[in-house]
Amino acid sequence: MAIPRVIPVLLLRNKGLVKTVKFRDAKYIGDPFNAVKILNEKEVDELIFLDIDASKENREPPYEYLKEIASECFMPLAYGGAIRSVDQIRNLIQSGIEKVCINTQSILNPDFIKNACEIFGASTIVGSMDVKKNMLGKYQVYSHVKKTSLGVNPVKHAEYLQNLGVGEIFLNNVDLDGTMTGYDLDLVKKITGSVDVPVIACGGAGSLADIEKVVKQSNASAAAAGSMFVFHGKHKAVLINYPNHSALNSIWG
Repeated sequence: MAIPRVIPVLLLRNKGLVKTVKFRDAKYIGDPFNAVKILNEKEVDELIFLDIDASKENREPPYEYLKEIASECFMPLAYGGAIRSVDQIRNLIQSGIEKVCINTQSILNPDFIKNACEIFGASTIVGSMDVKKNMLGKYQVYSHVKKTSLGVNPVKHAEYLQNLGVGEIFLNNVDLDGTMTGYDLDLVKKITGSVDVPVIACGGAGSLADIEKVVKQSNASAAAAGSMFVFHGKHKAVLINYPNHSALNSIWG
């Protein structure tokens, strides 16, 4: 079995980094280049940048800025944010991005996702989905642009993404975002049990024990986190960090 990946997720806003709680109250945490340099030294498995305003503002990805970031980045780099055309994906790859995370367009324009997978290969395309419980406690796919649930069942949506040809699924739990209270193991297990492609679990990680649980108990192929890798201590002082290899190896046994 492949060693599970542990992936920092950094949120871009106006060329700076922020961290949210339940997709709200974005707090500025620093400069992307400084974070990348620190994570390079920590030899992280992979890195995901999400531009949280790009879809809302309906704008192009910041190619030149991403090219500068990618030039400093020594690990595989993924990017998500308002990706809606093949030309954009091509420009992102030319900027040094290895994977693209596509969220909104997977619902609005599924033919685009299918076409992108055929052109660039499944390994380049990550199907991204945000999930939130509705007032009745049922899981539904959530739109961060419209700030509303879409009435789509996450398990069905995961199967749908797989059928479109994506190489991975990035599963983000809105209700647990930034809380550091642990992953929703039940939700992750529902998704991993419904698809054959790797699932990256995100939302709620606060410790190595959380990461171990989501991999061993819910069969996630990768554990992603934001707050755990940008904050330190009970007062949540900003400190870019990442567990060393011996610590990670100890949880995989």
